Parts: sequence; C-alpha cells; structure tokens
Amino acid sequence: MTQMNRRRVLRGMLGGGAVSVGLPLLNCFLNTNGTALADGAKMPVRFGTWFWGLSMTKDIFVPKTFGAGYELPEEIISLKSVQKHINLFTNLTAFRDNAEPMCHYTGWVIGRSGSAPMSANDKPGETLDVTVSNQIGRTTRFKSLTATATGDLRSTVSYENANSPSTPEVSPIAFYQRLFGADFQDPNAPTFTPSPRVMARKSVLSGVMGEIKDLETKVGAEDKARLDQYFTGLRGLERQFDQMLVRPEPIAACVVPNALGKEPPRGGEAMLIAARHKMMTELMVMAVACDQTRVFNMNYSNASSNTTKEGYEKPHHTTTHEEHVDEKLGYQPNCSWFTRRAMESWAYFVEAFTKIPEGDGSLLDNVLIYANTDHGYARTHSYDGMPAFTAGCAGGRVKTGLHVNGAATAGTRVGYTAMRVMGVDIPSWGTKSNNTSKEFGEILV
Repeated sequence: MTQMNRRRVLRGMLGGGAVSVGLPLLNCFLNTNGTALADGAKMPVRFGTWFWGLSMTKDIFVPKTFGAGYELPEEIISLKSVQKHINLFTNLTAFRDNAEPMCHYTGWVIGRSGSAPMSANDKPGETLDVTVSNQIGRTTRFKSLTATATGDLRSTVSYENANSPSTPEVSPIAFYQRLFGADFQDPNAPTFTPSPRVMARKSVLSGVMGEIKDLETKVGAEDKARLDQYFTGLRGLERQFDQMLVRPEPIAACVVPNALGKEPPRGGEAMLIAARHKMMTELMVMAVACDQTRVFNMNYSNASSNTTKEGYEKPHHTTTHEEHVDEKLGYQPNCSWFTRRAMESWAYFVEAFTKIPEGDGSLLDNVLIYANTDHGYARTHSYDGMPAFTAGCAGGRVKTGLHVNGAATAGTRVGYTAMRVMGVDIPSWGTKSNNTSKEFGEILV
C-alpha cells in the first residue's frame, strides 16, 4: 500500500483548475487500538468544567457505599445512564480558615482557585481551568470557551484575576456565530481560503505589538512589567491567529451543526434553563470535537441559584431557606426538585460527549470534566460534606464509575488531581488548610 499520512490529499481537476481534498481521520492513520495516531502522536486530551448552584440534600444524594457498583439515591437517579462514565466525590470540605463566610461564593472559589476569598470582590489566584488552558490551550482557535444556561453574563466561575473574569456566552445564536460563523475554517472542507478578516486582524496586531516593544524602552519598571504582561497576552492571540491562517487537519468527528432558528426564550424557569443548556451543550461538544478549543466551562446555574419552578412561588435559593422539611419524606421536596433538574442536565452534558465517536471509543474517553458546586447541604449552606464529580477517562489516565469518600479532607484535592492528570506539574495546590499535595489515587490508572 502507498505510504499515507494525515497530510495526504486527493488531487484532481475541476473546471480546468487544480483542486485538493484532505482525507478524514481514517483508521489507517491510527494505531491498532484506535487510541493514538499511527505516527505516534497521542489523541489530544481536553479539560472541561461544569457548575451547579446550591448543592444537594445529603440523605437522598450521597450513596450508602463507596467504590464501584454503588446504588444511586433518588436525588441523583438521573445519573444512571452515565454512572459508568463519572466519579462522584462526597464528604469534601472547603476550609475558610480566617476568612469571613460568604454564602454562594466562598465554597466555589476555594474549589476553583484553591484559596478562600477574603471579601466578596476577592478572587485569589486563578481558576484551575485557566491554569490548564495555559498548559494545553495555546494551539487551538480558542484558548478556552465559557458558556452559561442562565442567560446572565455574571454567571461565570472562571477567571484569571479579579479584573479578568471569563465572560460567558449567554446566547445560543451568538455562540453558534462565534464558533461556526464567518471565521470558522471547516477542517473537512474540500478547499481552504485564509480569512481576510483574520489576516487583517493579525496585521493590525503585529503593528500594535511593535509599538508596545518600543514603548517598553521608554517607561519605568512597573509600567514595563505591565506592558510585558499585556504583550504576553497578545502573543497568545497572535498564535491563535496563526493557527486560523493554516489549513486545519481533517477531523472525522467534526460535523458543522445546522444554524439555529431562533433564540430560545429568556427566563429562569427550570425547563427554559434546561433547553438553553441543551443547546449550549451541543455547540460546546462540537467545538471540542472540531478542535476549536481544548478547555471549556459550562454553568448550569449560578451559585445563589434563582431557578424557578412553574406553579411554585419561590426560586431555588429562597426555597432552601424557607421550605419546611416534609415530615414523611424527611427532606425539602421542592428544594430537592431543583437539584434533580440540575443532575438531569449534568447527565445530559456528560452523555453528549459519549455520542461523538473518536478512535475506538468516544470523545469523552479523551476528556476530563470537573464539576463542583458552592455548598454542602443546601438547607444550611454548609462548607463541609460537599460533593464534586469528574467525568471522562482523560485518554486512559482516569478510572470511572466510582464513589469516592473525601473523608472530610480538602475539596481542593479533586482539582489538584485533575490538574495533575492534565499535565500541570505542580507539587501542591491551594493555600493554608486548602493546600494539598495529595491526589485521589483511587481514580488514577
């Protein structure tokens, strides 16, 4: 057989002109197991996060046994279809140390940054998705992508610092246009024409960067440091432009979605949020499959969840405070109803990655998703007994299907484990009582 590789093209004539058509990701380009490219290059491993607000009710959320084969309690029964693809961590703690407790903020900030915030405006460190994107996100069109189903631009749990939050996409139609609009280069298209808009942007950027380097010689040390940080960010943007001006490798799993017909209705009603979440999920999954990004974030709800239920007068957050515990059930039924809707969307998010074939498995096999929340027991807004999830095998580096006992240790262990899996070489993560150098070895291969 003629020697072939991923850059092999089919050549011919059309209307008197030469054309070339790239080949898709054929089996002959993979190793015998379909887990790596035949030339030895590994399949890319991606990292994502998912967030839901107001946690859970322990007695009907936390399984009675640990390890594999655990029985799903009623509040998470919707995870049955993805149970083999996820790990559930319970009994985790977010340590406040000497920081003031800030409901709906302290818990998730610790889980994402490793440190307790000292005020409502404090965003210590950078969130773990940013750390990972600096490791693996510099060769794709988007260093990372963030979206929310809430319709609220403030619904983000990703940031570089207090002044640089990751602004989420809130409109499915705008998200589609950003991903698959005029600047998108279909890796499976028969021809490739560099985008004139991207070329113009890169030209302008090159001029700006030249001005900055000249300006650095004329300012003081502090301003030079600021300019150097800004220049580093522009260099990252320049690399993204470079990537967009080179013909992408064919990707068999990449299928451009149909354009969306109309914007879904706005509103906080749970069924509307679920509908927007599904639309955002489908777009996010295909963005990952098309290798537009290797780091992504999805918010189902904000921390102080204001999700509403049709026919019920109180939003989720108010319900946690004001609804009485049902004597017969032993829990707050409406509060639990909101958690169950969140878990249904988490199951949908995970399952969507399993539906995209990649190699001898699915896209989820080459993804690791970290999901967390803001509290433990929803009714008391506790910082102990907190749950978290991971989903996906990270290219065979992670076992799944396990319920893991956090044993009241720092919840930062889940984030630390995730970063280590993704190749972030750090001896420990977090500060004070949240500092950890201990991975969850139960899930590691």
